[in-house]
Amino acid sequence: QVQLVESGGGTVQAGGSLRLSCVASGAIELNYYMGWFRQVPGKEREGVARIHRRYSWIYYGGSAEGRFTISREDAKNTVTVFLQMNSLNPEDSAMYYCAAGWGSTWSDFSYWGQGTQVTVSS
Repeated sequence: QVQLVESGGGTVQAGGSLRLSCVASGAIELNYYMGWFRQVPGKEREGVARIHRRYSWIYYGGSAEGRFTISREDAKNTVTVFLQMNSLNPEDSAMYYCAAGWGSTWSDFSYWGQGTQVTVSS
């Protein structure tokens, strides 16, 4: 089992920045991907960014490319994953979720956090 706890969401004006954090603990495989997803009510969940725990391979969803940066830090018993979001616009408003799993595709994630809300005002 993997436990994931997100933080850092909030309300920001368009053009602003936010940094999301996710602390992962438990049985986090070295070859897992850690990812960020977002979802707006009534729409499908969207992959934002994912990073390989061992090799730091990184993939971004189309909406994040060039504006968002994913990174991670390993500690003794936890992995913390960050999502730095710049040049935010109202279309970025969503619930943001942290996830962990084999991650070969955006759908290959088994563990999910509770989410943190991001609201971008115009």
